[in-house]
Amino acid sequence: MPTDLLSPLPVSLQTHPFREVLVGAMKAALNAVNGELAVRQTLRQEGNQLWVGETAYPLHPEGQLFVLAVGKAALAMARGAKASLGERLSKGLIITKFQPQNEPADFPVLLGDHPLPKGRSLRAARAVERFLKLLSPKDTLICLISGGASALLTSPRPPLRLQDLKKTTRLLLRCGANIHELNTIRKHLERFKGGGIVQTVHAGQVISLIISDVIGDSIEVIGSGMTAPDASTFQDALQIIEQYDLLPSLPTRVREYLLEGSQGYHPETLKPEASLFEKVANHIIASNRHACEAAHHYLQKSGIETLHLTSHLQGEASQVGKVFAAFARQLCVSRSDSAHPICWIAGGETTVTVHGDGVGGRNSELALGAVSDMDGLKGALLITLATDGDDGFSAAAGAVVSGSTAQRARKLGLQPNDFLRRNDSFTFFNHLQDCIFTTPTQTNVNDMIFLFVS
Repeated sequence: MPTDLLSPLPVSLQTHPFREVLVGAMKAALNAVNGELAVRQTLRQEGNQLWVGETAYPLHPEGQLFVLAVGKAALAMARGAKASLGERLSKGLIITKFQPQNEPADFPVLLGDHPLPKGRSLRAARAVERFLKLLSPKDTLICLISGGASALLTSPRPPLRLQDLKKTTRLLLRCGANIHELNTIRKHLERFKGGGIVQTVHAGQVISLIISDVIGDSIEVIGSGMTAPDASTFQDALQIIEQYDLLPSLPTRVREYLLEGSQGYHPETLKPEASLFEKVANHIIASNRHACEAAHHYLQKSGIETLHLTSHLQGEASQVGKVFAAFARQLCVSRSDSAHPICWIAGGETTVTVHGDGVGGRNSELALGAVSDMDGLKGALLITLATDGDDGFSAAAGAVVSGSTAQRARKLGLQPNDFLRRNDSFTFFNHLQDCIFTTPTQTNVNDMIFLFVS
């Protein structure tokens, strides 16, 4: 099912002369990385061979095919696998965030928690362990992994407990740690991460189809590398904790476990040289680059001068917003009134260092960071979009900023900097009716920014 933007559209888009083009570009980006389509276009079976793109994998004539789908796009990806392989699939299990209306046949669905692991994520991990025990060396396990998998599937290493992982995750999210740092910690505290699924299952081969939600598309970071080798160490995990001065704040069991692990008292994650990976293949089938390229192509076809800046955008969200506001001002100053419209596209994942108790996410925080510096700019529009439809702890997927946003805010008595201090970006844009809402996107490839000047 294609993704749609929910009505009403943000006020700043409703009367914009290029509204249809900009909305079309966002839809094109999201539909290009749709989980079901990505799997269907990649996966097929011919006789006793399973094809992933142009790579063939032999299937044991007496073996069975199992599917394990974990992540925000799990349901869509599982539907794609069912459409491609049909009755050849013996069993499947889906771990995702939202309850579906229709479950694929033979694919039971369990819900996990996101972004903080709770009881459902723990129960999901137990179900996965039971599922993995069904496979024999003649069987093939197809893993469908997408963003959100790390939180949705949680299995603490003994003697750690769920509340230890929950508090540790909250600390890392609030301090501004990026996903690479967060998942390095997770891999050393949980059983299924850092190659843990490969270590648990006794299948003859494990083939993973992955939708990337991390900058650089590193398979050992996406979903905390459940079927990938891990080069990081306990010492690396400790250095991250110390970098953010979190050691005194950590739960006692976590602090002791990491310290003991760095001294060799706990087993490391599976390393690249492990022989278990001889039976494993990991394939990235969709990423932020694909989404940005689809939007770029759509805009060009619509007559818009378009530039894809990067798919590796990082940094503190509000500061990145100020940078894009500066870009907008420079474009407005340097271009003549008769120049063709231009759109710059960027993808990646910023971070938010949380100081307040407001409601928001990195996309709305980035947009809020641009509001004051875009004040009065005619013809400039900044759009931020979380491709999974979830911007942090808010109900929105992103926000829109124009040259009149600051003026409209002043009329309502809203001060952008006050909302920034409280990390309350969703509330700010909700007052202005400039939040973006989507239907379930069935994917997760980080975030996108559109800077449009006409």
